[in-house]
Amino acid sequence: MRIIAGAYKARTLIAPPGATTRPTSDRARQALFDMILHAPWGGSILIENATILDAFAGTGALGLEALSRGAGFAHFIENDPAALTALRANIAAVKTSNARVHASSALAPPPGPPCRLIFLDPPYGKSLIPQAAAKLAATGWIAKDTIIIAETASAEPAPTGEPLLADRNHGAARIWVWCASTSI
Repeated sequence: MRIIAGAYKARTLIAPPGATTRPTSDRARQALFDMILHAPWGGSILIENATILDAFAGTGALGLEALSRGAGFAHFIENDPAALTALRANIAAVKTSNARVHASSALAPPPGPPCRLIFLDPPYGKSLIPQAAAKLAATGWIAKDTIIIAETASAEPAPTGEPLLADRNHGAARIWVWCASTSI
């Protein structure tokens, strides 16, 4: 697993051993960031100098990819000890000071700043996205017009009642995109 593009391009990322952390594949990450940059609802404005959140961060691949592509600051929420070790090592490897790790659950997040872009990549098959989105909104991370990108298993139903901007299958993964409204 590696960072696909930008300032940290080709930097290898480590993952904890075992099956508890499932990093987004390089191919799916490339497709996701291509979609962000080229979709009618997207563009470089979503990433460049943005504050972003990678919730259920695992290795931090999504947030680090955003930083590599010009995000101004990335927050990472993760609570698994092995994933936290890998996440901190990956942040140290890219030598950025524009990142903060929150060792907590996305289902009980600390208060945070509103983010322009949020990645939600929880364990598959547990329907955690609606609960996490509600908790993140209640603690200040999600504002009106925040773009939320969630990854689920390809067979899972849409994780939100919000109108979707996009949904794409990438092998075993499905990417869902919506814009937060005041109803979250």
